[in-house]
Amino acid sequence: MRIARTLFILTLAGLLGACGFQLRGSYALPFSSMTLSLAPTTEFYAQLKRTIEASSPTRVVVDAKDAEANLLILGDASQKVILSLNAAGRAREFQLVRTFTFKVTGQVASAEPGGKPSIVEFLPASTITVRREITFSDDLVLSKESEEGLLWRDMQNDLVQQLMRRLATAKQKKVETED
Repeated sequence: MRIARTLFILTLAGLLGACGFQLRGSYALPFSSMTLSLAPTTEFYAQLKRTIEASSPTRVVVDAKDAEANLLILGDASQKVILSLNAAGRAREFQLVRTFTFKVTGQVASAEPGGKPSIVEFLPASTITVRREITFSDDLVLSKESEEGLLWRDMQNDLVQQLMRRLATAKQKKVETED
């Protein structure tokens, strides 16, 4: 019986490995330091900084001159959309939507002595949209408000993970500037 159980567990582990299952590990970001164009007092800034520094050798710095890359936030919008109404005309179901637009740029020193540094774009303007649905009931107002808060937090966690995956795929591309 013990041999059969051990064989079953080993077979299951082999199948999980064969299907490509892999625990989420660290991210290899292509730059050693970066800045975040977010207010340092926000929860999102703290979570993003903590994730970047904990899962990669990249360090988040305050001064853009010290950074190899700059994460520029072009837009961050949250909205709550009514999906359906009940017979009394009250909202019964909502969709929570967070749309985050960003790009990653940096500067590379010129190869010529005294030359002007080149602006490079690691990631062009990109958008991440995260959606969640939630039902609503007039009888359960407090619990539904708590659930909504948990969903917004979950959406932010998802956004940070998607952003980290995109940052890990960044490639350096020169941007033409007008003189």
